[in-house]
Amino acid sequence: MSQVQGSSLPASTPAPTTAPGSIHIGGMRIDAGTYASSTALITRWAAEPDGQARSRYVAIANVHLTMEAHDSDEYRALINQSALVTSDGMPLVWVLRRRGHHAAERVYGPTLMLHVCEAAATQGLPVALFGGSPDVLAQLTRTLLARFPKLSIACAISPPFGPISPELDADYCEQLKRSGARILFVGLGCPKQERWMAAHQGRIPAVMLGVGAAFNFHAGHVRQAPAWMQRLGLEWAFRLAMEPRRLWRRYLWHNPRFIALVLREHFSRTRSTQP
Repeated sequence: MSQVQGSSLPASTPAPTTAPGSIHIGGMRIDAGTYASSTALITRWAAEPDGQARSRYVAIANVHLTMEAHDSDEYRALINQSALVTSDGMPLVWVLRRRGHHAAERVYGPTLMLHVCEAAATQGLPVALFGGSPDVLAQLTRTLLARFPKLSIACAISPPFGPISPELDADYCEQLKRSGARILFVGLGCPKQERWMAAHQGRIPAVMLGVGAAFNFHAGHVRQAPAWMQRLGLEWAFRLAMEPRRLWRRYLWHNPRFIALVLREHFSRTRSTQP
């Protein structure tokens, strides 16, 4: 397989088509899976002949999303109602493995997007893009089609940065329905994209994936962390160095609180299992 933005895809392996096991951190569900199992589930759902059955959303969870869910009952509920919650961040993978899901791996949004595009191209499942600037969408489309020539990108929409009027929202929904897209990649950022997907479940007959910064990464507008930093769970440090003004609060506020939450739950579980 070729590479996009320095990321390589792990070799494809046979995957189950049943929902994976899961744990909860701060009351939020996280599913134990792999790129192969997640891609298999998403494409199986996308192939459903009934559009209503296809209409699902996938949350791609890292520390930021987990702590946003911890801080908001409403947001946590809509994450828990998603069809799949992948472990995007290595800290979540470490917790999954600690709690017995030893085969769990990081299911990183930008790389999952490539896996799904590859499978969609092979299976003839049209995809759509929602989010990003017109320039980002144009470059992203070129990048994906260069890598996956058989991929059908049925629709690409760059919504306004601010609020979307009901009239414009209805027009976007109609465009997406008419396009025939079975999979919709949503690049609005956390927590906006998860709220948008939850609000549009049942209105858009596609499996929706909130892939965050994947649009900017694959379009070449933002650099990704080196693979070794990703493996060590240090991607946050790289991104903070690249965009300190925008990201300092996210990492310096959420990361220590996440560690405290995980330790608190660990000691609580340990005490509850003691005789």
